[in-house]
Amino acid sequence: MAEIKFANRSDSAAVETGIGFAPKFDERGLIPVFTTCAATGKALMQAWMNAEAIQKTIETCEAHYFSRSRQELWHKGATSGEYQLVKSFRIDCDQDSLWLAVEQKGGKCCHVGHESCFFREIPVGPNAIVNGKVTLTSL
Repeated sequence: MAEIKFANRSDSAAVETGIGFAPKFDERGLIPVFTTCAATGKALMQAWMNAEAIQKTIETCEAHYFSRSRQELWHKGATSGEYQLVKSFRIDCDQDSLWLAVEQKGGKCCHVGHESCFFREIPVGPNAIVNGKVTLTSL
């Protein structure tokens, strides 16, 4: 597949309502991506993509991300076997955030062994902070 040539971002109306793919990368060349289970809608993970990760995801129909800690392209599942098959790939209205809906192969998305990276809950409300601390709850 040929390298993607992203659309120009100079026309805000075209970015917000047009059909040109014009992702807004940050100063590091990254854009956030939120990943959910296509079957259930359950939140699986949040990560980052660069232009190469977007290209590889489109080409292979498998999720690719950019690892900020390793500073390299990351093919989800390449070492763990926990592949993500892309069912839907979306971009928000101002094209600065991505959303992947995937079929999670292998059953575990999170690198610490959970089905989802969002396995803890932050309490909210008037009793959430006790002695200046917030205690997370496992789901």
